[in-house]
Amino acid sequence: MTRPPTAAQRRVIDAADPVTGRLRGTEAQLAALVKRGLAFRHPRPPHDHFLTPAGHRIRESEPEVAMPAAAAEATATPNSTTTAGVFAARIGGEEETGVAPAARTREVHSAWQGLLELRRMTNPDGSVERPCGWERSHLVQAAALALEAAGHRPAGRDAEGYRVRVTPQPEAVAVRDPDGEALRACAGTLERAGWQVSEHKEPRTGASYLLASPRRT
Repeated sequence: MTRPPTAAQRRVIDAADPVTGRLRGTEAQLAALVKRGLAFRHPRPPHDHFLTPAGHRIRESEPEVAMPAAAAEATATPNSTTTAGVFAARIGGEEETGVAPAARTREVHSAWQGLLELRRMTNPDGSVERPCGWERSHLVQAAALALEAAGHRPAGRDAEGYRVRVTPQPEAVAVRDPDGEALRACAGTLERAGWQVSEHKEPRTGASYLLASPRRT
């Protein structure tokens, strides 16, 4: 059985950037995480350290320290919120973040650029054109980030917009927006972000919605 990380190592893991997995710690701490397969040292300057998929799983193994994205995806309720200091994309239907629009735009842009860097570092061929492992394990947050970064409006408590939710299908999210033109625009954004998208109709209401899955090739 794999020995769990020490308390000091766990603190370093928990403090990693929620999107890129970038780590900060002493050289000894980072080297120990690399040795255990929980982190890797980027070959290019400044040679930062990042969590491996195993490291991400360790961080998310405790609900009280897992990033809110995991909780948002697991529950997919309209009440998903952002914990102070930790970024979470707007999935639609939750309360406003309370952050000024300009500041929120900067946060979203930074998160999206971080996700592209994570793709480059973790996809075997370094491609940024298709989703990475983190996105496939955080489907709702990943799709919502792609939409919010492209400027689409998430639904509010009393405002229409996109809503991203889990589905019974493996590796697929549902995207809904009552505005048909806006929904088609969401489809185009997700396709450009490396997702496979198809449009469907609700059996009872006839309302259109999207099913989106991260491409593997």
